[in-house]
Order: sequence, then structure tokens, then C-alpha cells
Amino acid sequence: MGDRAGRVIVGSWRWLWGLPVESGGKVAVAVAEESLQSMQESVQQLAKAVAQQVGAYERARTKYRDKIDELRAYEQQARLAQRAGQVDGARLAMSRAIQIEKLLPALDQQVQQAGTFVEASKHKLNRERIKLEQYKSDMQNIKDLSEVNAALESIAKVNNEFDIGSARSSFEAAKNAVEGRNLSNAALAELSDNPHEKLAADLDQLSLDDQVSQRLKALESTPLLPLPEAHQP
Repeated sequence: MGDRAGRVIVGSWRWLWGLPVESGGKVAVAVAEESLQSMQESVQQLAKAVAQQVGAYERARTKYRDKIDELRAYEQQARLAQRAGQVDGARLAMSRAIQIEKLLPALDQQVQQAGTFVEASKHKLNRERIKLEQYKSDMQNIKDLSEVNAALESIAKVNNEFDIGSARSSFEAAKNAVEGRNLSNAALAELSDNPHEKLAADLDQLSLDDQVSQRLKALESTPLLPLPEAHQP
């Protein structure tokens, strides 16, 4: 039911959108909806065809019953004509009854075959209707699933656009790098100092300080001498 129409629809959607149905998303939902519509139309056409079959079967069965009634009528005419002494009328009525009697087996077989076909068509229609209802339920599930997928894609998009965790990791990496460089520089500075040179410099500084103190003390005991006068030109 609707297989050819479904293939045509799928092909047209692929041509129009340029995307495979297997990728899912809105294209797949649209194809499913179009396919479901095609199946509904096929089921409606099948229902009309079955209705026509049922009508034809009922007409054939009615015709068969009419022939049986016609056979009985001719037999009754032959009986009455024979009682009335109408030999020719009785023979004519009986000949017509015999003709109908010969026709009845073929009519009966045709009616039975028609009944078998009609029952098979009815069963097929019922199966297709059940399938259609299942597809309708699946269609709703497809729409719901598509909405969930869209929501998940939106969530993933937000997570990718506002990746705070990534920024936090970058910040921590930068912080660790700066702190590591500071520690490295401090260690390098500490290693670059020569303790012997530092000790010698400290001793020199102490010696210089002592000399300065002694000189200042000596100045205290020395009288202040007047400055030489400047010569006039």
C-alpha cells in the first residue's frame, strides 16, 4: 500500500532539500508526514474498491436467488399446465426450468468465488487500517522524538557557545603558568646569588661604614679652620 507513492515522495524530498532522509530532522519528519498522507489515500481507495466488490457480490447473489425463484416458478407452471391438460405449455415451462437448472451450478460457483474475494478484500482492508493506525501513532512518536532531538541540539549548542568549563580550564592553565614562571624566576635569582661574593660585599660594606664613622669622629676633635678668602681680581 502506497509503496510506489512513498518512494516517489522520498525521492522528491531528497531532490528538493538535497539532504538524505536518514539524517533525520525536519526533512525526515516531512517525508514521514507525506508518506502517511499517501497511505491514508491508498486506504481510502482500497475501501472504495472493496465497497464496489461488496456491491457486485450482493448483486450476483441476488441474481442467483432470483434464478432459483425463477426455476421454482417454471416448475410450478409446468405442474399446473400438466394438471390442466396443457401438454405444450407444461413442456415449455419445464424446458425453461431445465435450462435454469443447468445454469445454477455455474452461478453458484461464481457467487462463492465472489464471496471469497470479498472476504479477502475485507480482511486486507482491515489489516491496512490497523497498519495505518499504527503509522499514525508512529507519526506522533516521530514528531515527539524530533522535538526532543531539536531540544537536545539546542542544549548542545548553548553548551558549545557558552563553554564556561573550557574558559575556566584556560584561566587555570594561565594562572598556573604565571605562578610557575614566578617560582622559576625566584629560584633562578636565588641560584644566581654567590654566597661568597655576598659575604665579601657585606664585609666591605661594614669596613666602609667603620671608616666613615671614624672619620666623622675625627672631625669632631679637629677645630674648624676658616675658609681661605677669595682673591680680588
